[in-house]
Amino acid sequence: MSTRSLNNALVVITGASSGIGRAAAHAFARQGARLVLASRDASALATVVEECEALGAHALAVPTDVTQSAAVENLATRAAAFGDGYLDVWVNNAGVGAVGDFVQTPLQAHEQIVQTDLLGYLRGAHVALPYFKAQKSGVLINTLSVGSWVAQPYAVAYSASKYGLRGFSEALRGELTQWPDIHVCDVYPAVMDTPGFRDGGNFTGSALKPPPPRYDPRLVAEAMVDLARHPRPGKTVGGTATLLRLGHFLLPGFAQLSGLLVGQAFKHGEPIAQSSGNLFQPPSGERRIDGGWRTPATSSTAPLLLGTAAALLIGWGLLQRLRHGAQH
Repeated sequence: MSTRSLNNALVVITGASSGIGRAAAHAFARQGARLVLASRDASALATVVEECEALGAHALAVPTDVTQSAAVENLATRAAAFGDGYLDVWVNNAGVGAVGDFVQTPLQAHEQIVQTDLLGYLRGAHVALPYFKAQKSGVLINTLSVGSWVAQPYAVAYSASKYGLRGFSEALRGELTQWPDIHVCDVYPAVMDTPGFRDGGNFTGSALKPPPPRYDPRLVAEAMVDLARHPRPGKTVGGTATLLRLGHFLLPGFAQLSGLLVGQAFKHGEPIAQSSGNLFQPPSGERRIDGGWRTPATSSTAPLLLGTAAALLIGWGLLQRLRHGAQH
């Protein structure tokens, strides 16, 4: 497999103001790429540009709301101008989310999540692919999720979007068979330690925190760089993502069990006011890569817990399937 050089390559990253997107900006900057960084938060983007330039990269901030088609078209036009007419890598990464009972979560919140997490990716691909086809090469990287394989009760619109993205990517790959040097690559992170849980919409009435183990978002950024250099259809980040996908496959009623556990967790959480978070405007909290959820203690025990859970899950799933087969 040939290795693509990213030195001086034009890379567009949406959702670049914090979390995975900000980590990706740093990772591509270290490769010598020219960066066009997009998010709704102009002030945070300016800071990320400074960080990337300190790493030796050339970077441009283009404030963009991916729910607006004209804004995404402007992003592509500005990026191509910055890249002397070329776009080499487009990273669809902007995302929002909300947690809460489906009916108690406002319909406008569900719609905004789908507009950002699914239609925002379609908009990005729609403006990037004409450039890719004109130059007969390019890499589209989509940030999916373990939630693309495992339904997320109490995050229905998020699940709908992430499941939809699997079909989106697969259908695009089917269309692009005549373009062997245009690639659609999906990255599937497990739970990442980003500000997303702090910033997202919360309609549960309880304080939220991500379940362990929580991984460093820089691992996803490294995976994106790897996909840009060695394109392939998909890459999973974090052992929990593989475990949950396997559990969803092996265990009937996995979503129901998950819903029961999550619902119970809400009942024991610290009461807080409901909030739409960053659904309709950038969050007010500090923009950064890390969410601050990881601790040395959880990091050291996570592999043991993960291995134990994997063994129990696989054993239980196989037992259930054997019993089901014996009854027939």
